[in-house]
Amino acid sequence: MKLLLLTDDHVDVLPALDLLPYAVQVAPLDKGAEAHRDPNLTAVLVDGATQLSQARAVCRTLRAKGVTVPLIALLRESGLAAVGADWCIDDFVLTTAGPAEVAARLTMLVARNGLDSASGDDMIHIGDLTIDPHSYTTRLGGEALALTYKEFELLKYLAQHPGRVFSRDQLLREVWGYDYFGGTRTVDVHVRRLRAKLGPRCETMIGTVRQVGYKFVMPAGATAQWDSRETLSPPAPSRKSQSAPVFA
Repeated sequence: MKLLLLTDDHVDVLPALDLLPYAVQVAPLDKGAEAHRDPNLTAVLVDGATQLSQARAVCRTLRAKGVTVPLIALLRESGLAAVGADWCIDDFVLTTAGPAEVAARLTMLVARNGLDSASGDDMIHIGDLTIDPHSYTTRLGGEALALTYKEFELLKYLAQHPGRVFSRDQLLREVWGYDYFGGTRTVDVHVRRLRAKLGPRCETMIGTVRQVGYKFVMPAGATAQWDSRETLSPPAPSRKSQSAPVFA
């Protein structure tokens, strides 16, 4: 396992690493954009023990540049309150964590990342909407949308299952992960932000099923196409649609 540790003169920020059989490459925080290009990297660790705002900026920049390996923030317990979804990290590790905990977290993250990669994250084209999971970019009518990491993941997940309704609890599990401790309200907040960024013409792509949850609504006449050339047409109207829930 090869790790990249981004830190400014705090090489011993996570002492447990010295007790584990990992190859650790160290680089300054401001050099992360170049260092992460190593194709053999297993995970990136960002030192947030002292400079929380800088660590957050580095994490967001790395994710925006298309980092696909697990991104982990190293934090002191006093800094946990400052961490949120906008950090765009996969997990955090306290600087006091022992080698067994660090090894377990890394193993789980790497395994999960491998499963996600094997699931076939191909580029998605739906009408004027293009979602590229490899570069974490979304374009609508050729213009890039400035989405946060979780906004991107939520839109991608819904678009991968057009027409299927997901409850808020299901979306929390699938997009935020089983270890997320926040409430379902965060789903509503992210949906509201996504609709605002999609704009008045396309906000209806994210439909609300009252008292149930959310679904991706295919634009009229559009098809969903993956780079694997699999194409999904909108479902044919059903007689049961007369009693279907109303979409907001």
